[in-house]
Amino acid sequence: MIGGGGHAAVLMDVLLRQGRQILAIISPDSVSQRTVFRGVPYLKNDEEISRFSPKEVKLVNGLGMLPKSLKRRNLNERLKRMGYGFEQVISPQASVSRYAELAEGAQILSGAIVQAGTFVGEGTILNSGVIIEHDCMIGRYSHIAPRATLCGEVIAQDNVFVGAGATVIQGLSLGESCVVGAGATIVNSLDSRHVAYNARPEIYAI
Repeated sequence: MIGGGGHAAVLMDVLLRQGRQILAIISPDSVSQRTVFRGVPYLKNDEEISRFSPKEVKLVNGLGMLPKSLKRRNLNERLKRMGYGFEQVISPQASVSRYAELAEGAQILSGAIVQAGTFVGEGTILNSGVIIEHDCMIGRYSHIAPRATLCGEVIAQDNVFVGAGATVIQGLSLGESCVVGAGATIVNSLDSRHVAYNARPEIYAI
């Protein structure tokens, strides 16, 4: 597990409930305040990942994603160049259609619903209570925040952030690195690197 913050704690809880073996937590910050990490070996520096052979372990990226941040993506790509792969984390309380496709390192948290025909890209987070309706395509390293809804046939490109409780109506596209603010209702497609907040029709370039 890479990271020791809140998102990592949620992922750890899912993995422990599934009886998965956690070899270590790697975080520059102390993890002693979070009880879910107790009893798991703690390593402080990213370089200590090299203790483990890429052929014998899978990594879990426990960093959360904030709007416009590439930190999570950059970490994944650096470690992939070193030969490591990333494990999917799927909560047993999520409902994922057998006809949906999840890429490497996708994370689906409690209460999420992923319907048939959906594709979830590499390293993407579908947070608690998210609804992804049929035939959506979500690119790499995106974050759909708690209780957001993508109606059918939405296309979200890479590095997209959809805030908590937002709704994107059917058939729209969200360009690369765009941001949908919490609670917004999106009724028009968004170009790359644009931001829409509070259900207003205005679109603001970053």
